[in-house]
Amino acid sequence: MKSCVLAYSGGLDTSVILGWLQDQGYEVHAVYVDLGQPCEDREAIMQKARDCGAVSARLIDAREELCRDFAFPVLAWQAKYEQIYLLGTSIARPLISKVCLQIAREVGATAYAHGATGKGNDQCRFQLAAEALDPNVEIIAPWRIKEFRDAFPGRTELIAYCENKNIPVKASTAKPYSSDENVLHISYEAGNLEELDVNGVELVDFGMGVSPQEAPDKEEPVSIGFESGVPVTLNGAPVTALEMVERLNQLAGRHGIGRIDMIENRFVGMKSRGVYESPGMTVLYDALMYVEQLTMDRDLVHLRDRMAPEVAEMVYYGFWYTPKMDALMAFIQQAQKPVTGEVTLKLYKGNIIVDSRNSPNSLYDAEIATMEGGGSYNQDDAEGFLRIHGLPSRVQATVTPRTY
Repeated sequence: MKSCVLAYSGGLDTSVILGWLQDQGYEVHAVYVDLGQPCEDREAIMQKARDCGAVSARLIDAREELCRDFAFPVLAWQAKYEQIYLLGTSIARPLISKVCLQIAREVGATAYAHGATGKGNDQCRFQLAAEALDPNVEIIAPWRIKEFRDAFPGRTELIAYCENKNIPVKASTAKPYSSDENVLHISYEAGNLEELDVNGVELVDFGMGVSPQEAPDKEEPVSIGFESGVPVTLNGAPVTALEMVERLNQLAGRHGIGRIDMIENRFVGMKSRGVYESPGMTVLYDALMYVEQLTMDRDLVHLRDRMAPEVAEMVYYGFWYTPKMDALMAFIQQAQKPVTGEVTLKLYKGNIIVDSRNSPNSLYDAEIATMEGGGSYNQDDAEGFLRIHGLPSRVQATVTPRTY
């Protein structure tokens, strides 16, 4: 009998896909990758998979790995897709594929199934990661199979299938938007969010924090310590990567930090609208930036900043397990070696305000930078500096004068 692993959430789509795969003659191993997504009862999801005929149901806790090995390296790059998106969903997908293929290898399955649609980015991330790890894996993406789409043209048919098969699902035919959650963020899209005259941050019932308007009227300080670009202490106490993100989610969430509403360019070519909240990671991006300002060489940080959009694009598209990404990750690990220090921020009504910063590797020298008289910088040196740099312009102005 054919055997496959299914990236399983227990929601409407993967519940139907589990049954449909069995109808196609597959033994199905359901894999729920715990990435910190809010869920009332994880064991109930596993029991549901078994009750619905899964040969096995595995729950794999990958929360720490997600933060430590996936989110924090992207943080070190200060990578944001199209300037503002912190890539919370994108970062998680290659890890899900890796875990599912590990289970596939363990149980002897040759196929990997997922519930991503043929219009979105996740199909790319799942498949590109899986094929990079196992070039022989069979990918089953039901939403790209015409027979499946003909059978399930909408949510009404999906729900009817579940009712016919006695599959319990919490779903209705009317939903204002869809969401995807993990410890890094929650994304909201589709439904009413497809209408651009709708205010996204007013429509969405955010799950990780309050609005800036509802936040406390008093600022709250938070101190974050870094070692070689990795956040390691929170308010002076050492924490794991997961603890760092979870605690900052609580702190920043209650101050209305980390909400965005954007029109983004999907890998498949269309524009789509997404609303995101990422309170903890938003604070970490700012905190790391302030320590970098003290410790990173100018030319190095400028080079990193020119390359960061490339990294963000690769993560967004799904090119995680590639030689290019390996090389870029090696680069950023070297570049971040001096980025050690601590920054204190104040959180207030959606704002992140730097309060103080320090580092044993600080390149800031008040004796050089001071605007007061004296100091160790000789301003006479600037004359020759500017004459040399201005030489090409003076020659060009002589040959081809500009009107002014």
